[in-house]
Amino acid sequence: MTSTVTSAAVTVADIPHLDPVPAFAPLAERSPQGIAQIRLPSGHTALHMTRYADVHKVLTDPASGRTETNVEGGPSFLPTVMPKELLLNLDAPFHARVRGFVAADYSAAGVERLRPVLDRVLDEGIERLRSAASPDLFTDLVDRIPVTVNCHFLGVPLADVPYFRPSARIVQIASHENVPDLVEHFYRVYGYVQDLVTGTRAAVPGGLIDRFRSDRDRAEPPLDDAELTGIFFGSLLGADQNVVSVLTKSLYTLLAAPALWRRLAEEPGIAPRLAEELIRLIPLGTISAFPRIAGRDLDTSQGVVPAGSVVYPDAFAANRDPEAFPDPLTIDPDRVPAKRHLQFGYGMHHCMGAALARMEIVAVLTRLAREFPDLALAIEPAEVPWDDGTVLRRPTSLPVRW
Repeated sequence: MTSTVTSAAVTVADIPHLDPVPAFAPLAERSPQGIAQIRLPSGHTALHMTRYADVHKVLTDPASGRTETNVEGGPSFLPTVMPKELLLNLDAPFHARVRGFVAADYSAAGVERLRPVLDRVLDEGIERLRSAASPDLFTDLVDRIPVTVNCHFLGVPLADVPYFRPSARIVQIASHENVPDLVEHFYRVYGYVQDLVTGTRAAVPGGLIDRFRSDRDRAEPPLDDAELTGIFFGSLLGADQNVVSVLTKSLYTLLAAPALWRRLAEEPGIAPRLAEELIRLIPLGTISAFPRIAGRDLDTSQGVVPAGSVVYPDAFAANRDPEAFPDPLTIDPDRVPAKRHLQFGYGMHHCMGAALARMEIVAVLTRLAREFPDLALAIEPAEVPWDDGTVLRRPTSLPVRW
């Protein structure tokens, strides 16, 4: 019996393994204010925000910060602390200084200059698919695109990819099973980026690393090596592993529901809005945000969040709030949402690589639909193997035919 979805109306529940098992445990007892609670892997209790308006309020509140969670013994989904200089760990006013330094290069206009590189890498991937005896959409194309484009963007030598990338994957899986091994891989990647920033390793001239090192005094005060390392460490992981995850799951979803793939093949112009719909519905890993500490009392639809509370703004749940997205579980290429989804975050911690991710995902969907209108999975969707981690969760193979 086939598990492939062939009807025109497709929901996320129709796609095997698409939704993860949450990385937290719901608690039966509510807070004294009547707010739902969860238990984090760190053992801390957090207030669970799931409605769009409430999650949006937490994400945009400058007093609800990340810094206090990234400490030894702090409330976290991760098994260890991260360097404090990473953008996702910075709060106001420090975040604005660093974010302003990178904003232009990571804007939609800034990443557009990477379009020729993206097109070339896509050409190479399509040629590999066509010549493969057993074509695999993941290994022959998807897994190679973000890392190649990002290396060009940052000025990271492509010859170094085998050195840092296996460790980057382990870092994003963020398994609690072997923390010393995780820490070793973390600092292998972090040390590699640090070497590029300090000049111990040679960066490719003209890339962001080379430019930012020489232009660091645009910030006031000038960015130091640790801050630059924080910027590029986040980019080396996020603009590669995160994009691979969302892109792979997007293609898996479309191929597991051939009605959606046929629609895209017939109308490649729908790729931008179809990509947004898929991004809205597909979480990166088993979490959709990092905890915050409320810096002041916040009024929410569930009750008052007291200052000092640990809060989990669940963007995954908010993106499926029927008040914000009617019929939220349906994958609707024609949806014209009244709200902007929260998959890339919102406010201060909005993902700096969002424009690059969108450009790559839309380009791949558009090109594949034109080149392979009859593309299909060569195995049942339920048989597709997966990586399953805290931040990284995705298929590891997509055998295809056409």
